Amino acid sequence: MIGPFLRAATQVAAARSLRSAAQEAANRILLTLGAAVALAVAAVCLSAAAFTFLERHVDAAGAWAIVGAFWGLVGVVYFAVASRRR
Repeated sequence: MIGPFLRAATQVAAARSLRSAAQEAANRILLTLGAAVALAVAAVCLSAAAFTFLERHVDAAGAWAIVGAFWGLVGVVYFAVASRRR
């Protein structure tokens, strides 16, 4: 008699737990995407500011070369750190 009620209560609790886990996973994904977009916008703004500053002191080609070298160095460091962790 009480078995079906316990089974129903268990299923409701399990469903609530699954919904909670799915909501937490969705929030984590959205926060990760938001951080990635913020990082991309920051990189563009940093590059634009650096290019504008450098263009006043050297020609445009030199400014592009310096900004490109900076981001290339960032990429090499990121690659080194990422491959060291494995």
